[in-house]
Amino acid sequence: MTAGMGRARKRMRVLGMLAVAASGSVVFVGAAQPAAADTQSKQWHLRAMQAEEMWKVTTGEGIKVAVIDTGVNSSTPSLQGQVLKGFDATGAPGEETDDYDGHGTTMAELIAGTGKGGSLKGLAPGAKIIPLRIADSGFAKKNSAKANDTVDAIRAAADSDARIISMSFGSPYSMGQEREAVEYAESKGKLFFASVGNDGDKGNKKEYPAAYPSVVGVASADRDGKVAFYSQHADTVDLASPGNDVPGWCDNSFKSYCQSQGTSPATAIASASAALVWSLHPDWTANQVLNVLFDTAGRDWKDGERSKYLGHGLIRPSMNVLKGKGEPGDPDISPLTKERTTGPADSSEKPADSASEQPAKNGAEADKPVAAEETKSSGDDSQLGLILGVAAVVVVLGGVAYAVVRRRKAA
Repeated sequence: MTAGMGRARKRMRVLGMLAVAASGSVVFVGAAQPAAADTQSKQWHLRAMQAEEMWKVTTGEGIKVAVIDTGVNSSTPSLQGQVLKGFDATGAPGEETDDYDGHGTTMAELIAGTGKGGSLKGLAPGAKIIPLRIADSGFAKKNSAKANDTVDAIRAAADSDARIISMSFGSPYSMGQEREAVEYAESKGKLFFASVGNDGDKGNKKEYPAAYPSVVGVASADRDGKVAFYSQHADTVDLASPGNDVPGWCDNSFKSYCQSQGTSPATAIASASAALVWSLHPDWTANQVLNVLFDTAGRDWKDGERSKYLGHGLIRPSMNVLKGKGEPGDPDISPLTKERTTGPADSSEKPADSASEQPAKNGAEADKPVAAEETKSSGDDSQLGLILGVAAVVVVLGGVAYAVVRRRKAA
């Protein structure tokens, strides 16, 4: 049974006179997994990303990740003891640990699941989850959820102890209040990841919050290294991360896992990657962690160029965790916007290493031409030859009032 993109595409709601859109996907590669009964054997990305080797160095301990989603069930075998107090922004019955869909719990497990009993294991099992519940279109319709729930959730995440924000929801509409909330999170020193969209074959409109300048837009990649036909591709893509054929809860009964695809899991895995790097370098700022992720991303083009499908390339935390590679750069300059940021960390005594040359994201400087853009075909997309750790792998990877629009899960 396959879950994910197909199910999420139906969760669309018109509030006022505008409809919602989805949030994204692209693709990744790794060694084929042996057949086995437990769910972890299907998590091909753990082997491809050298997770076992990285866990000998760090498991993400000390890092908290805010998951803005459908809620997080803290009682699953994989998440027992992993979920901290969060916030329910919906205004509907229930609380942040009441996952009405199963989507948010899947994201949390992909980040920090312990894998107990053969369940999903997160890439950063030493990290902790702070759940923030928002409404998708179906839940909002049934429960009269608050219209500004994502704004409240982002601000709550910004005020929390989380260093990383992971949001696998999106809409094609930019909103002033939400943009201000995102900027507030940046000012608090948070590293914000969001999915870029699954409608690459249907208009390919920018998705928000991924398209905001200070948010890391994540595309999805599969084990075969082909750009998915449905993947969003534009200058909103900053990194690609594994997202296809990743197990996740089938529904909110939490009885079984299904295979899924989309930038939802890709975003969670990218967030977990950041947790591993940040755990190893706790004194770094969000800018430095992100600059290292950009600097070490897998790509077959020269530094300082970007792909509209892969952004800076395929995320590879092992390059830093296992090999010490990556230039952290200036602690106070965002590698996304090239602008000086403010945050709680006092970096006045830290050496201001020269930042790696990385192009600014759309919306920061004048839009720069996107380099190394792969030519898409009608189903058999171009591939990039990359090296992941020590294994050779192939990769390819205005504003409207908030009340008018409802964010939707990225499959």
